[in-house]
Amino acid sequence: MARSISTVDLFCGAGGLTHGFEQAGLPVKAGYDIDPACKFPYEHNNQAKFILQDVANVSGFDLAEHFSESCIKVLAGCAPCQPFSSYSRRYNDRQSKWKLLQDFARLIEESEPEIISMENVLQLKHHSVFSEFIAQLKKLNYCFEYYEVNCLDYGIPQSRKRLVLLASKLGKINLIGVTHRPELYKTVRQTIGHLEPLSAGQDSKIDRLHRSSKLSDLNLRRIRASKPGGTWRDWPKDLIAKCHIKNSGKTYPGVYGRMEWDKPSPTITTQCFGFGNGRFGHPEQDRAISLREAALLQTFPPAYQFVDPHESVVFDLVGRLIGNAVPVKLGQIIACSILNHIEHFS
Repeated sequence: MARSISTVDLFCGAGGLTHGFEQAGLPVKAGYDIDPACKFPYEHNNQAKFILQDVANVSGFDLAEHFSESCIKVLAGCAPCQPFSSYSRRYNDRQSKWKLLQDFARLIEESEPEIISMENVLQLKHHSVFSEFIAQLKKLNYCFEYYEVNCLDYGIPQSRKRLVLLASKLGKINLIGVTHRPELYKTVRQTIGHLEPLSAGQDSKIDRLHRSSKLSDLNLRRIRASKPGGTWRDWPKDLIAKCHIKNSGKTYPGVYGRMEWDKPSPTITTQCFGFGNGRFGHPEQDRAISLREAALLQTFPPAYQFVDPHESVVFDLVGRLIGNAVPVKLGQIIACSILNHIEHFS
């Protein structure tokens, strides 16, 4: 290509999107995030620089430091999705994080990138802030498309649907076509079946991220009574939690569940290491999935490191980094779409 490409990743987290971009050959100069725990995994596993700064305090002038005058500028962003989730909508949550998407729109106007990518939860499109974002793209003369992406269609082994938006000043831009038909969807077995067995609370001697959380005696009895794909309704009555017996709790059959070997996993969340937080029980071992298993289901490479070797592995911290990440494979798909687009208009 005649012109170089430079990318800045806003809300970069532990580097899932950036790593996917780099694997696809789309260079990333820097990532911005407000979470200091992201610095080590972001810089250790990627070539980009991590900048600890609230995007609300970043300007187009700041971003210009990462872009040369002759390069094609790519601005990527995945604003934290909690404000737009079904849970937040249920409780009419209109917290300050909504402003992050507005800050993303402001930085687009100030830095004038040729190409933009955004990934978020599907529910975002039902909010006025998304309509305002689209109106801003139109005002700035971007061609854009947004898609409801089933991650299974792109080789990601989890039931996860996301909103992906691509915009360009070069011309019409499209997401590449699906890469996996339903009969080729990736499964839990294909993704984590090769890892060494663990007991609840045990750490691997080979990989310190392959560790599972402890289970109480009650939860150990519960997981032993659980079958892959089943629910707590399969348990003996004395194991069922009182909150589930109530009518208000009967609509949550997915908690305290086991994954199934030959199906994809559920969506990986920040609490995926806890047996009671969703269908996060191992298909056959009596424990929740390990942190490494969660990272693999998020399509991070097996050697991706989230914690400095001199620091302890803390479940809540690493679970947050993994669960909040854009799946690496989805980053690759977005990057390939951008590279195809640039090549077409070069």
